[in-house]
Amino acid sequence: MLYYLFEYLQQLDFPGARLMSYITFRSGAALVLSIFIAIFIGRRIIDRLQKMQVGEIIRDLGLEGQMKKTGTPTMGGVIIIISILIPCLLVGDLSNVYMILMLVATVWLGAIGFLDDYKKIAKHNKEGLKGKFKIVGQVGLGLIVGLTMMLSPDIVIRENHEVESVKPDQVTEVVYETDDIKSTQTTIPFVKDNNFDYAYLTEWMGDHAQTGGWILFILVTIFVITATSNGANLTDGLDGLCTGTSAIIGVALAIMAYLGGNVIYSSYLNIMYIPQSSELVVYMAAFIGALIGFLWYNAYPAQVFMGDTGSLTIGGIIAVFAILIHKELLIPILCAIYFVEDLSVMLQVAYFKFTKKKYGEGRRVFKMTPLHHHYQKPGDGTIQALIQRPYRAIPESKIVTRFWIIGIFLAVTTFVTLKIR
Repeated sequence: MLYYLFEYLQQLDFPGARLMSYITFRSGAALVLSIFIAIFIGRRIIDRLQKMQVGEIIRDLGLEGQMKKTGTPTMGGVIIIISILIPCLLVGDLSNVYMILMLVATVWLGAIGFLDDYKKIAKHNKEGLKGKFKIVGQVGLGLIVGLTMMLSPDIVIRENHEVESVKPDQVTEVVYETDDIKSTQTTIPFVKDNNFDYAYLTEWMGDHAQTGGWILFILVTIFVITATSNGANLTDGLDGLCTGTSAIIGVALAIMAYLGGNVIYSSYLNIMYIPQSSELVVYMAAFIGALIGFLWYNAYPAQVFMGDTGSLTIGGIIAVFAILIHKELLIPILCAIYFVEDLSVMLQVAYFKFTKKKYGEGRRVFKMTPLHHHYQKPGDGTIQALIQRPYRAIPESKIVTRFWIIGIFLAVTTFVTLKIR
């Protein structure tokens, strides 16, 4: 809204009106606004949730300090969602297809998470919305994003090519095609040209290879959104863990969006140039600010939990954002914490079922899953698990800080992969 007001004032040569045309200025404004909104409305929403007795239901799993969290207000993800939407509506370009898709993803997944939390509170148990309904919602969003990227004339890329210099004293030059094209190409690490086209895998379809590439891309989109959203949901188990880890991921994605939306920086990194995608930096700035503001109340000891309203939304936002900037194949590195949490649960369940069938008694790989809880349990032999280390329980705040450090390392590694070929 302010974006269009300043655009009008710019036509009238109003002093300072041009500031709103700069991505960096609007991103900074979105960041500051979202932090202040989260902190300002956060206290009021927490008080309201406490009056409504919207408290977290805690099961006694024998973790230190766990039962003290009983009754802590949940559904705090509402704070994050509001703190994202308001700055984007104020300083974002609402005619930009990338911004529209991110806002749709935010509201869509926020609604699914809200329903899940509401059912948990209404029924006073941890079941909430049935898993199949969550999956249907995530698949639905994947179809919306994938089909929009396939059909929208505004979502295009400009292909990049390396030109080897014939002179030994000159560096390799990166040149771009003159026309914007619809393409199923994406960025892939450790490959010379850094580009991978899903249509390569459907060349056997002949003239329909490109159509097959788009179908494959849509399937990948659905998988990435579902896996990342659920991964963030599992990571939300300690105070500030999902919030801080996701903010680090958000910073990395914002930088990627800025580089991919600028032809000069895209050329330097030899990655595809994506016209109009720089508007995503404004959205991601609001996302980062919302998480930082929420962390004000969510840091140990937490005054509020984000619930599925927040965690499902955060994971989905990260997935959709990465897909829109054609970096979805970098997610396994950047969001490795999410996927390790996912895999720890799947491995634990699979091994337990296998050993129960074979030995008549289920056995564990980890002392407890998701993985972050494994470090909270002492390895004193009271729990039969293949992995007993660490033998002493690690304090919650230290586990969270160490996961943040790992998140920073993964973000840096993701950028390094773009230059390792």
